Amino acid sequence: MNNLRRKTLAAASAVTLGAGLALTGGMSPAAAAGPETSYLVLAPQGNGTAKAAARVAAADGTVVAAYDKIGVLIVRSSAPDFTTRVAGAGVESVASTAGLGTALDEGETVEVPAAAVAAATGDPTAEPLYNLQWDMDQIRVPQAHAVSGGSPSVVVGVLDSGISSSHPDLASQIARDKSASCVGGVPNTAEAAWNPTTSDHGTHVAGTIAAAVNGVGVTGVAPGVKVAAVKVVNDDGYIFPEAAVCGFMWAAEHGIKLTNNSYYIDPWQLNCRNDARQRPVWKAVQRALRYSQSQGVLHVASAGNSNWDLAHKITDTGSPNNGTPEDRENLTNACLVLPAEAPGVVTVAAVGPTGEKSYYSSYGQGVIDVTAPGGDTRFRTRGAVSTSADGILSTTFNTATRTNGWGYKQGTSMSSPHAAGVAALALSAHPGMNPGQLSSFLERTAVAKSCPSGVYNPVPLIPAGPNAYDAACSGGNRNGFYGAGVVDAYNAVK
Repeated sequence: MNNLRRKTLAAASAVTLGAGLALTGGMSPAAAAGPETSYLVLAPQGNGTAKAAARVAAADGTVVAAYDKIGVLIVRSSAPDFTTRVAGAGVESVASTAGLGTALDEGETVEVPAAAVAAATGDPTAEPLYNLQWDMDQIRVPQAHAVSGGSPSVVVGVLDSGISSSHPDLASQIARDKSASCVGGVPNTAEAAWNPTTSDHGTHVAGTIAAAVNGVGVTGVAPGVKVAAVKVVNDDGYIFPEAAVCGFMWAAEHGIKLTNNSYYIDPWQLNCRNDARQRPVWKAVQRALRYSQSQGVLHVASAGNSNWDLAHKITDTGSPNNGTPEDRENLTNACLVLPAEAPGVVTVAAVGPTGEKSYYSSYGQGVIDVTAPGGDTRFRTRGAVSTSADGILSTTFNTATRTNGWGYKQGTSMSSPHAAGVAALALSAHPGMNPGQLSSFLERTAVAKSCPSGVYNPVPLIPAGPNAYDAACSGGNRNGFYGAGVVDAYNAVK
């Protein structure tokens, strides 16, 4: 397993059976005055962006996307003094997003011969690989499907690395009219733009949510619903703030009622709103989230793979992940994982096959809302080596051979789509719930799980050291490890 304190909330390990990620990213070629740089320019909220746009033009910048409803402009400029020149009436704040990307950590990928897939036998759901999906039994998916597999009117936006539109388990599941690449902060609806190019992370997430029950491969939590590919990651594996803003706004304006977010924004795993450079990013993201929530969108997000207690002061030694890491000690709750810790976002921790906290999953009393299967490939050996089958099996896309398949990954990236899938089932069975009601319903139907006693560490033999993953749980029925409990698909639809 790779260092779980680096990069995104992405999969920590992967194994592919049989048969990746893209923003059209990067900066434009250098202009005469210097390299072209992207900026977030914020106008005072509620006053429109006309004055800010005029200042951008006067400062030799170009507006590439205007989100008037939240007062945010995505701007590019080659002027080295752009930040200084654009300041003034009509501009509340400005931040360069150069160096603010967050790279996905894909983890190990090992292909398994297609014969292994062909030899798989069917199970109660008629899906050949279902007997390997321990996660679905854990949250009572078969019982839920006997009642409902979800409604095609419910669309889950997968803000990620794109979805393979040719995958046999996903081709019928994608809402193509609601899919787009948001790389660079500007929507591009071309199918090629929102397909994966360098990562299968989004394809794996999408399969967990909605892989079809069609006699092929695996089942998703909610195979009756649709998924929309909203690509927010470029070919280099970076998630820039403007792409996330674009993704939230795209969901708000295209009838997407749920999104899954298995990443964090900014190279700093904790985004500090009291930091002068990070605050404009934090504000822009908050505005986009609030607006989308006002339009009926519930966002579900991964808690993170750092085994951090997010309810207490944290020392971050692994950020920024795209430069030389700095030691940031005693970070307070002014520093948050975005989007997971933003108000109104459902924050999801991970459990393994035993139902206990996955050793890597971040936690925190009052932070974690629910938990869901994310895999734990180390618990059987107490950390010594990995057991791939204890990860999450879902759909994959081999970006080298350009072939579709199925494979294992683990991480809170994998737990979040389970929760999103259960939320999609709930919204299908009980239409009309607003984001707050749906979030509350997801928590009320979860199965409460008590804290383990004492110091929790299922992986004392892990190479990182015997105490590397020590954790302490606090709380009662609602606690820091599991929040309100493990999501339950059957409870959501019965």
